[in-house]
Amino acid sequence: MKKLLTIAFAFGLFYFLPQQIHANLYQEQEEDIEVVEMPVEEVQEQPEMTVAEAPSVGFTQELKNRFIEGGPGFMGIVLACLILGLAIAIERIIYLNFATTNTEKLIEDIESALKSGGVDSAKEICRNTPGPVASIFYQGLDRAGEGVESAEKAVVAYGGVQMGQLEKNVSWISLFIALAPMLGFMGTVIGMIQAFDKIQAAGDMQPSLVAGGIKVALLTTVFGLIVAIILQIFYNYIVAKIDSIVNDMEDASITLIDILVSHKK
Repeated sequence: MKKLLTIAFAFGLFYFLPQQIHANLYQEQEEDIEVVEMPVEEVQEQPEMTVAEAPSVGFTQELKNRFIEGGPGFMGIVLACLILGLAIAIERIIYLNFATTNTEKLIEDIESALKSGGVDSAKEICRNTPGPVASIFYQGLDRAGEGVESAEKAVVAYGGVQMGQLEKNVSWISLFIALAPMLGFMGTVIGMIQAFDKIQAAGDMQPSLVAGGIKVALLTTVFGLIVAIILQIFYNYIVAKIDSIVNDMEDASITLIDILVSHKK
């Protein structure tokens, strides 16, 4: 009897205990799975919220918004300075690029023409070549019959005329460079005065009264400085281009006088 009870107890132990252990393990696995799945759902939902709540704004749109916030008064004047300055700068750059001449080739052609066809042939080459250097050469060759000194005086005089043509309207660019930041500073001062007038009328120092006026005032200064920087870059390029052409004119004029002296001999 005791053996039967012992066998029955052992059979129940080996039969029911693994099932209970298996059930407990399965229940623990389900709990672990639920705990692990919750952060995954949160991680997947988090980027969708940030992307929807933080739209990106481009640099051009931001610049446009800031320009509108500055007000149409001084901002319009600063914009007019930028447009006029850029128009003059672009016109000067185009003119100077067309005024650039291959001086070495022109000198070689003129020297060959003087040896082969005389002064008239050299003048024809200058007439068909654009640029201030060819124009100066034409004036010098035109006075070559009166002597080398007359040709030299004609080259010097007409060189001054061509230099004035190269520097035409460049002073307006420097004016707009100085005018744009000054207008911005004036807008800043006027904006500060308006902010203090609002404080005086309200009788209280409220940040909201001051912040708007100061923001508008500083925006005018920022855009005035931006305009001045842009025009300054173009101005420096134009001045450097003019200096390069003038140096070519002076060197070529000396070479022309030497050629005429050699041709007279």
